[in-house]
Amino acid sequence: MTVSILIFLPLLAAAALVFLKNEVAKLAALFFAVVELALSAYFLANYIPGSNTQFLVDQSWIPQFGIYFNAGIDGINIIPIMLTTLLVPIIILTTFKHEYTKANIFYALILFMQSGLLVVFTALDGFLFYVGWEAALIPIYFISALWGGENRIKVTLKFFIYTFAGSLFMLIALIYLYTQNPSHTFDLHEFYNFNMTAKQQGFVFLAFFLAFAIKMPVFPFHTWQPDTYTEAPSAGTMMLSGIMLKMGIYGAIRWMIPVVPQGFDQYYPYCITLAVIGIVYASIIAFKQKDGKRLVAYSSIAHVGLIAAAILAWNVTGVQGAMIQMLNHGINVVGLFFIWDIISRKLGTRDLSQLGGIAKNNPWFAVAFLIITLGTVALPLTNGFIGEFLLLDGVYYYNITLAAVAGTTIILGGVYMLRMYKSVMQGPTNDLTLTFTDVTGTERLVLVIICALIIVIGVYPQPILHLSEASVTQLVGEVNAKLNALHAPAAAVPVK
Repeated sequence: MTVSILIFLPLLAAAALVFLKNEVAKLAALFFAVVELALSAYFLANYIPGSNTQFLVDQSWIPQFGIYFNAGIDGINIIPIMLTTLLVPIIILTTFKHEYTKANIFYALILFMQSGLLVVFTALDGFLFYVGWEAALIPIYFISALWGGENRIKVTLKFFIYTFAGSLFMLIALIYLYTQNPSHTFDLHEFYNFNMTAKQQGFVFLAFFLAFAIKMPVFPFHTWQPDTYTEAPSAGTMMLSGIMLKMGIYGAIRWMIPVVPQGFDQYYPYCITLAVIGIVYASIIAFKQKDGKRLVAYSSIAHVGLIAAAILAWNVTGVQGAMIQMLNHGINVVGLFFIWDIISRKLGTRDLSQLGGIAKNNPWFAVAFLIITLGTVALPLTNGFIGEFLLLDGVYYYNITLAAVAGTTIILGGVYMLRMYKSVMQGPTNDLTLTFTDVTGTERLVLVIICALIIVIGVYPQPILHLSEASVTQLVGEVNAKLNALHAPAAAVPVK
């Protein structure tokens, strides 16, 4: 069995959903998403941790241009693949208390987006990678534009312009690599192995960085994110924050740094500084937010800034931290946005000043909210701890001062997240919060799943780290070997 079944099943399911009635479409979407999760579990069970690519599909697609449908699974992409197939059924479950006009189209777009995301994470051909990148953008644009808030058109247009501009830079980089490649293919490993001048690599690096920095997003390319997360429907926000931004993280690890190591060597000090600035900036802005959903959006910028900094530090510890934190951040941020979805649906507001005392009559909700909050602030024995520890350790190897500044994300995040919890759950109740009823049915199921993942991964993260360890070690070693050779005449750079 090849990875192609993972790619095409949600695409075929999306096509089928278009012809179903709304209620049936909702159940069918959940069914297909669970089947997809089961298939990914099969691949995970049969995956042998190592540096080689498994479950490979490599078919000629447009041979006259050297384009192949080339995709597979290895230690670099198995975690984002699992994240995607895990979160989509959870996100669909979070929608069961909502009523959507043209629900069949809504759920079809979610599954179509899942297919595009899986193309991005599995592609070993640059052209296929770009097709998946654009395919994932189209459905989220319509989800936000058709089912979003009052300002959805203006905000979605801004989001589209930002992301389309980033995609254009990436396309230019891929075409340039193709023209410079003696084999005239878009094959990833061919890109790894042929040489370009430092100036050429610098150009490609900047083009890739703009595309991936916008998607994550990294300061100062982040301004589309808070508005889009706030105005998009909750399921769209979860798809964006839980999975889609990981496209940028993954792209940096798989495509940007290994393809043009000399370009990376020229510009990474500036890029890592931008990432650290974004951590502090977003954390400070989060303090001032009165809208709970918007607060979580700025919190996400800060956490992703730390992931970006650790990747750019480029050592095994930092990249391993980025791998597991992709998974952890996705779980935690989906949990937080679901918390705010429940609050806004039951009470009609996300304003912190109008809330308070909800915990008194809603113990289930209070406990779940607390566990998700503690996972987000990286309390030991929660999933966020191991990821942020490795990330900070990775940045520390690069620069102690930057690591100290980046570490403020834990301190500041703890303050504003716990203050948010206190504002919502503690204190006296009021006429509005007295009407809040405890979670039931699918709401409780989703929260139980998310809380269980936070605790289980926090207590025993080793199996996840083991999945990516060999591939990360090899990839980091290969790039550092090239950097060693580059710096050999002056001073040897130790392999990290």
